[in-house]
Amino acid sequence: MKNLSKTLICAVMALCCTTLMAGNGPKWLDNAVFYQIYPSSYMDSDGNGIGDIPGITSKLDYIKSIGVTAIWLNPVYESGWMDGGYDVKDYYRVDPRFGTNSDIVKLFEEAHKRGIKVIMDLVAGHTSNENPWFLQSMEKDSNLRYSDYYIWTDEISEKDKADIKLRHSQPNPKSSTIGTFVEANAPRAKYYYKNYYEAQPALNFGFANPDPNHPWEQPVDAPGPKAVWQELRNIMVFWFEKGADGFRVDMAQSLIKNDPDHTVTSEMWKGFTAWIHEHYPDNVLLAEWSDPEVSLPAGFNVDFFLPWRSATGYTKLILPEPYGRHATCYFNKAGKGEVKEFVEYYARTLKTIGDIGYMAPQTSNHDIQRPNAYTRNTMDQLKVAITFFLTLRSIPFIYYGDEIGMKYNENAPEKEGSREVFSSGFVNERAGSRTPMQWTDGVNAGFSTCAPEDIFLPVDTDGGTITVETQEKDPESLLNYVRKILALRQESAAMSNLGDWEYVSDPDQPYPMVYKRISGDELYVIALNPSGRKVSAKFPTLGRSGAEAFSTVGKASYRFNRKGCDTIEIGPVSAVIYKMTH
Repeated sequence: MKNLSKTLICAVMALCCTTLMAGNGPKWLDNAVFYQIYPSSYMDSDGNGIGDIPGITSKLDYIKSIGVTAIWLNPVYESGWMDGGYDVKDYYRVDPRFGTNSDIVKLFEEAHKRGIKVIMDLVAGHTSNENPWFLQSMEKDSNLRYSDYYIWTDEISEKDKADIKLRHSQPNPKSSTIGTFVEANAPRAKYYYKNYYEAQPALNFGFANPDPNHPWEQPVDAPGPKAVWQELRNIMVFWFEKGADGFRVDMAQSLIKNDPDHTVTSEMWKGFTAWIHEHYPDNVLLAEWSDPEVSLPAGFNVDFFLPWRSATGYTKLILPEPYGRHATCYFNKAGKGEVKEFVEYYARTLKTIGDIGYMAPQTSNHDIQRPNAYTRNTMDQLKVAITFFLTLRSIPFIYYGDEIGMKYNENAPEKEGSREVFSSGFVNERAGSRTPMQWTDGVNAGFSTCAPEDIFLPVDTDGGTITVETQEKDPESLLNYVRKILALRQESAAMSNLGDWEYVSDPDQPYPMVYKRISGDELYVIALNPSGRKVSAKFPTLGRSGAEAFSTVGKASYRFNRKGCDTIEIGPVSAVIYKMTH
């Protein structure tokens, strides 16, 4: 591995022309708040029932009003639409359903006028099987330009053959993640290596530890992998020059194969991200990696919490039972959740990463259920959950519509690969989190002028209450609650992305959750009780004489220095942010 890593570094140096490390990233991240938009579902400007880029541009003033400073767009490239845009046919062209390249350049320009950055989604690990690169790689001549952009073989193991058979026994093999290879019977070879679904052939970034018995496992410094890495750089430069402010890299840890500890993957990213940070110092890279202790030292500026990485304890906090294996979650009125695993992970990771980058919780995203799901469905419950998301030491990511409490629609029809089937047998119905943004009351909730039967996915405004129009008028709405907390993040050093975080209450007594944010002499205490019962917490006195409630959901009280302890009592489904005073 040591010699191989040296080879990798040399290869990356030759490609990127530098070995400069990334550093802390651009200054604008220190106060950033991101807003994730699924483009098909945000705003339809031409009445065809599908959202588009001009529609997003038309809503920039609203986005700014929330307190957002940056937008992350899910893929807008020309796509085969087998997996919601994550099967790319052309990385250099906007899909016609969304508009044109000129439309997205206008979006960049109008966003920048309002002080908003725009981050694109980079599907780095695979393409569509309709991509011209892949179609050329299928040809018998193996010395064409794109021949080695993918991984082809005529021989696979018996286990791999069994996986193919098992996948094809599923009701819809195309939506199954089972196995590694796809039988194509192309002139080039019989099988290709997939990255996720059958329609997503893996790009060939090489193998960290090539098996000499597998000639199709090319080393990372072979011509094919080097050309793919160069292509990735070309894509980024193309969009940087058009005005994009960075990328969120899909499945960033998965590019190099046979690299279980991601050592080689990290080495390659170090060189690549260093090149970006030298030539585009105000631009950022966000990793879908969910391991900031690895991804941030590799040069990424931000990494997410993701629910499928169980070591974070995050799944047990947020996701309702139907999603996964946990019988309860913390943010549920049943009050049977846990917090210790998350607290220990979060505190350790903050200490490890220091100031080299940021972790980022998401209110939800295009792959997981929204906070408004199943029995967690009242505005008070959603306010308690959103308080958690927006008061951590991190960069907040708000998924469009979560600021008004949009529902996860468990009955939404499958749409463009939204039904995800895992090898464990678990099925994730993602369409329910991709329903159109709800602007006003009415049949299409102000999203589109199309006939109701032509709308991208169904809407549910709960009688008009879950719309921007209604919540704009209500000072106690979830939307205005979000705005209030985000304004505090901008005004307060302690509550900002840089303010320190420390857990205060006993993690073995999970309800309530109490933690503090601090910077210099400025101190805030946040207490959360999503359970349906009144609870209290005692903790060593913080040495302050006053607690001014900046915001309160439900009921809470603070008592000082009782036998050396401070005490917070907090009612059912309640949350409070205290500004501590002398």
